[in-house]
Amino acid sequence: MKSARIGCRQHSLSVEDAAEYAAPERHQEGIPSVKITSPLAIGASSLAAAAVIGRWMGTLDYRVDFSDPTVDPVHPDYRGAKIYVFWHEGILLPLHLRGHSNISMLLSRHWDANILERVARMMGFGTVRGSSFHGGSAALRELVSRARSSNLTITPDGPRGPRRRLAPGCVFLAGTLGIPIVAMGLGYDRPWRMKTWDRFAVPRPWSHARAIISRAIHVPPGLDRDGIERHRVGIERILVRLSDDAERWAGSGLSRGGDRAARPEPSRVAAWAAALPGPRGVPLEAELERVLPVEPRLPSAAA
Repeated sequence: MKSARIGCRQHSLSVEDAAEYAAPERHQEGIPSVKITSPLAIGASSLAAAAVIGRWMGTLDYRVDFSDPTVDPVHPDYRGAKIYVFWHEGILLPLHLRGHSNISMLLSRHWDANILERVARMMGFGTVRGSSFHGGSAALRELVSRARSSNLTITPDGPRGPRRRLAPGCVFLAGTLGIPIVAMGLGYDRPWRMKTWDRFAVPRPWSHARAIISRAIHVPPGLDRDGIERHRVGIERILVRLSDDAERWAGSGLSRGGDRAARPEPSRVAAWAAALPGPRGVPLEAELERVLPVEPRLPSAAA
């Protein structure tokens, strides 16, 4: 029997291939947790969490360094859907700053994402639930539908790690859906770290929060496994570098040329502009060269 296929902007994908690449449900042993499954408890916990996040994150000083400001969905010249990727540990920053910006978040179907889903919705994000083990093909179909008129955001090392290891799902989706990836390096000044697989960052009140954002990165359609792996490794290197730089920037208290203040604000354009044709994005090699320039070799003694 032939595999079912999902129609996309540039080509089609088999459900089996898509499920293999889309946000795998990787479990980490030895992590203590409290299982909350009651709808009433989930609702109450979500309301409390959204309120605390809003108040707590509202005390921070935010500055952002955009390589291309038009990748920001609140920018008046923003056009075309994007896939925004950032490490799981820094999720509080985009949750606070970019709600109501026509962004759908891919979340695991695991029970521990139930509260996060409700919190994300309360803070102005759409959500898609699924993984390769639970609801993968349904999630892919929903992502295909959402990508026609909205942005997507993925924590590519979630939901269970390894920490700062980029899974290939975002690369596969970008090539399949025909929309570019934007890497977001996020950092806080000496945050508290939880004892979880991702060392989840809790910023100190009234401290600095900083973000360094890449240009939109084009992922060609129809990549084979080697091509997907090459892009996975490259985007992971970019994301690690931007995250490290953002953390150093937050701790330094210094300014960067061209950085700007940021605040929570809804997008006035993303509801319709995401469906319009947008810039294709730069090749991976170009962004790697910009973010991780090759240091010039010193002349040898023999020369």
